[in-house]
Amino acid sequence: MGIIVHQMNSVITFNPLAMERVWGGRRFESLPGKKLPAGVPVGELWEVVDREDAQSVVDSGIFEGETLHGLWQKHRNEIFGEDYLASPAFRFPLLIKLLDAADKLSVQVHPPADKAVAMGGEPKTEVWYFLESLPEALVYAGLKKGVTQAEFEQRLATGGVEDTLHAIPVHTGESIFIPSGRLHAIGGGNLIVEIQQNSDTTYRVYDWGRLGLDGAPRTLHVRESMESIDFNDFEPGVSGADSLMVADCPLFRVQKCALSHSQDVRPKGRFALCVSTGGAVRCGGRVFQKGGFFLIPASGERLEVAPVDEESTILVCTLPA
Repeated sequence: MGIIVHQMNSVITFNPLAMERVWGGRRFESLPGKKLPAGVPVGELWEVVDREDAQSVVDSGIFEGETLHGLWQKHRNEIFGEDYLASPAFRFPLLIKLLDAADKLSVQVHPPADKAVAMGGEPKTEVWYFLESLPEALVYAGLKKGVTQAEFEQRLATGGVEDTLHAIPVHTGESIFIPSGRLHAIGGGNLIVEIQQNSDTTYRVYDWGRLGLDGAPRTLHVRESMESIDFNDFEPGVSGADSLMVADCPLFRVQKCALSHSQDVRPKGRFALCVSTGGAVRCGGRVFQKGGFFLIPASGERLEVAPVDEESTILVCTLPA
């Protein structure tokens, strides 16, 4: 028990997993402490993940070498909180990434819960927080008003898919919610924090005529996409950079916190997952620069998050009870 109590008075951090993507770049290298494999376009850093084929591993401290899955299964009360002891989730329910869209991603959709299982997939609702967006960066989300399924299918066959998509200019500090069923694509020039259900099901409906890393066209999932897209989802908007609530849904809650003083950002008796989004912050005797992720255990003491400079801002992600 002494070991557990000692560990609970420090934050937990993981080694990120770098994912090569045809649309990725090298922009993560501009974030302090991020190391990338040489010579490849890296589109994603999986910062917090508990999947059969991908695991976050603790990078230091008494739990060094332990997986996120191991923490969820063996130390749920101390790390995540008593409220989750009765959770039926076999794996930690969230997957959190950094995305570097050097080029635009495919036009895609994630299946809604009522259709995912029948198609052999998993539902995925997510939120994007724009950590850095270059001038003129945009995203596509939903359809332009009045676009019908028949028109969309015709454009897939004859060209002009982009004309059916709702394009939204985005700026650093803004965010947008992407529920399952929402057609979407990320435009080039965006560095994003993505918080999502623990799912890796994506149906690609259109890929701009692009070739994959192997030089061949990437696989499309037109039938699955057409079954998943919400064709009544028109022109959603973004949440402004001054909004403190980034996402609040039955799957996760994400808040922005501009720090002017030390504070405990955890819900009472529960954990919090944090990422520094501006300036630097200090927690558990460690300093986290922009893009730094850390988990504050539910049972830890003296684990307030403190500002290091005037720009100190974090995202705080929690799970519903």
